[in-house]
Amino acid sequence: MIFDTQAFRARYRAGIHARYNPWLHGGFVLVYGALCLVFFYRTLEAVRPLEWLTIVLTLVLFNWGEYTVHKKLGHHKHRLSALFYKRHSGDHHSFFVPGQMRYETAQDWRVILFPAWLILIYSSGLFAAWWLLSLVNSNVAGLFASSMLLGYLSYEIFHACEHLPDHHPVARLPWIRHMRRLHELHHRRDLMQSKNFNIVFPLMDWLHGTLDWQPLERDHCVTVMQHEVEIAYGPEQVLAYASCATRWPEWHPSSVRVYGPSGSLVAGSHFDEDIFAGGRTGQLSWDVVEYVVGQRWQARATGNYGLNLSVTYECQATQCGTRFVRTLEYHFPGLVMRLLNRLLLQKRIERESAESLLALRNVAEQVLAQP
Repeated sequence: MIFDTQAFRARYRAGIHARYNPWLHGGFVLVYGALCLVFFYRTLEAVRPLEWLTIVLTLVLFNWGEYTVHKKLGHHKHRLSALFYKRHSGDHHSFFVPGQMRYETAQDWRVILFPAWLILIYSSGLFAAWWLLSLVNSNVAGLFASSMLLGYLSYEIFHACEHLPDHHPVARLPWIRHMRRLHELHHRRDLMQSKNFNIVFPLMDWLHGTLDWQPLERDHCVTVMQHEVEIAYGPEQVLAYASCATRWPEWHPSSVRVYGPSGSLVAGSHFDEDIFAGGRTGQLSWDVVEYVVGQRWQARATGNYGLNLSVTYECQATQCGTRFVRTLEYHFPGLVMRLLNRLLLQKRIERESAESLLALRNVAEQVLAQP
């Protein structure tokens, strides 16, 4: 699945027009939508209490429409909506799969956002509805049109947030985090045609019995540590060095010895490691699950006492070189080891992880400086 996803992403990106500008795409939708909202709001005059109810009823209507279009047209092929079906089920659900839900470059916004021209067609219908309703009640007309447009913009924004990197501050906001989890479940092949079709608020999913919530194990017992450091070389060079597991003992204080292939390890690679972490010796059996050159590397391991562990390296170019982010996630299934981790191991591992990045910066800059 990983190789297929990466191959699809490469093909999709290769097909993006050279003149496509993601910032112009997203900026146009937001600016045009905001201008339309201003127009509709300026038509309001002395809104009465009962007229404000229009907002609630309209947002419920939009929620139903979002649910229905997503479920009926996005995941079931019809002759008149074949393009939407291909773009959604074909492109979007092939580009993003569980475990690989984040976009990697701004160009990837093309497979997240609706085409820019769609908001023009959508708003044209709203202007027509506004004109007709204004013949009866101008305030209801303005509130209806603006609320329908607000629903559209909210969909675009929330959907983009649901494909942010995990460490992004916005991705950690409570409601965004909740909807990200629902959306990731929706991207599972066995659930995409039956569960979690709402993007902003799962009202219709709840009413229709299609809401599926499965909490992440990390919500209860997974320890997550994240550290970052600035390294004075480019992302490709830095990640290539860090993803060479046989060189981990050069900079990571917990790594004693690594048995496996040399060089940068791509997805599907396997290696074993002897460690001394948290004051305890152990062995880890690793499998690399993702490697995106210059951007992201991830591997998962199993170890003593039922330990399950994953480490993720993420690189972002900066003016001084590379912002390197290391995320460590691990958990023990047994209550005794979880308690020992909470009382003793976690603090030691946290300290060792922070020290490892400082050592990585020093060693990597020395190694990469060599001709």
